Amino acid sequence: MAKIQTPVKKGDTVHVSVTDLTHEGKGVAKVDGYPLFIEGILPGETGEIEVTKLNKGYGFARLIRLDQASPERVEPPCPVYDECGGCQLQHLSYAGQMEMKYNQVRNVIDRIAKLPHVPVHPVLGMDDPWRYRNKAQVPVGLSGGRIVAGFYKKRSHEIIDMTECLIQHEESDTIIQKVKDVCSANGVMPYDEPRHKGVIRHVMARIGYQTGEKMAVLITRTNELPNEAAIVEGIRAAVPGITSIVQNVNPDKTNVIFGSRTRTLYGEDVIYDTIGSVKFAISARSFYQVNPVQTEVLYNKALEYAGLTGEETVIDAYCGIGTISLFLAQKAKQVYGVEIVPQAIEDAEQNAELNGITNAYFEAGKAEEVIPAWYKQGIRPDVIVVDPPRKGCDEALLETILKMKPKKVVYVSCNPGTLARDLRVLEDGGYKTREVQPVDMFPQTVHVEAVAVLELI
Repeated sequence: MAKIQTPVKKGDTVHVSVTDLTHEGKGVAKVDGYPLFIEGILPGETGEIEVTKLNKGYGFARLIRLDQASPERVEPPCPVYDECGGCQLQHLSYAGQMEMKYNQVRNVIDRIAKLPHVPVHPVLGMDDPWRYRNKAQVPVGLSGGRIVAGFYKKRSHEIIDMTECLIQHEESDTIIQKVKDVCSANGVMPYDEPRHKGVIRHVMARIGYQTGEKMAVLITRTNELPNEAAIVEGIRAAVPGITSIVQNVNPDKTNVIFGSRTRTLYGEDVIYDTIGSVKFAISARSFYQVNPVQTEVLYNKALEYAGLTGEETVIDAYCGIGTISLFLAQKAKQVYGVEIVPQAIEDAEQNAELNGITNAYFEAGKAEEVIPAWYKQGIRPDVIVVDPPRKGCDEALLETILKMKPKKVVYVSCNPGTLARDLRVLEDGGYKTREVQPVDMFPQTVHVEAVAVLELI
């Protein structure tokens, strides 16, 4: 195998100036045109680095010493930030994070979508970019003879024992700590991954951001929860006002968190929360946006872009539990939602009933199969809204949109790269992208959402 020719070797120490950030938040420095990606260093900073890995077109390095700091550098408030992989940008000011995320969206719209003239607006950020997550799920393990719970250390399956996480709701921290303490006091052993022994695998906390309702979920390897009655009473005593305590059973050797069996140990099967005026029932396994404050911002922008007057038929592809569909139904004549997960469709139907919404119809299946079937039945949407997973829209769905020719397409995206790719396909098929609005759903992390609106020309 030919040796990679690079201007640096593994183990070299080099003094560099950083010019950019990758979409993963790593600093980019070039040595004789060869890019090196470095964790924990920002644009405008200089320092000494050690080369750790080389590829043909780029390499990786670690920061040894920072010589000149950026004015946007801040002290991360989290005590385990350097170890934990949950956040990537706590060392960058919030204004700096907004600039990075704007650049990320702008760059792919220019480079991949080839739409340099389309406006990309400044990122809609949060007034308080902390404690925004309404769901926490952490693995449980044993360390030094005691139960620990927290996120995995970067690039490992070693659990960092955490007492708090600064992007989680405070009540989530309390629930996780109290469940851990109660299980420990009642002799419930944590899951041992290599040996596939033990009982408790993960703890999840869900919080109704607007309602204050609280759910604790214990994910176990075994059907039986030892000392179940004592554990339920212990959690109720330790977490005043808890609404729901649920057990989910996952007996498999897998990295997947949830198993197929769920039972309620105490209280309700669901908790409730609201986004705007729409109320949602959230079960242990429901998909529900983790930042409800910014979800309302995102959905209001999608609703604005849809431009509904009350006369339109709307299709919501990838509808989940109906969050966007029910927002749209308030202003549309009829909404059709499709989602591949049958449980999510059941939740969507229940949420429509919960809100007295009768002009929303939901169907389980692949969007690229269900929507063409609707078209054959004579359903002609004025607006199609898509909110796909990170991989973007299925090619067959994009072809279907181009065949159905709705007046507008509203594209809600969690991955700017695939958004830009799909905008190019729609543009080539006769649509014009009018504008793109990034929204910061996940402060302190590298992720950014965006919503774009396209019109048929």
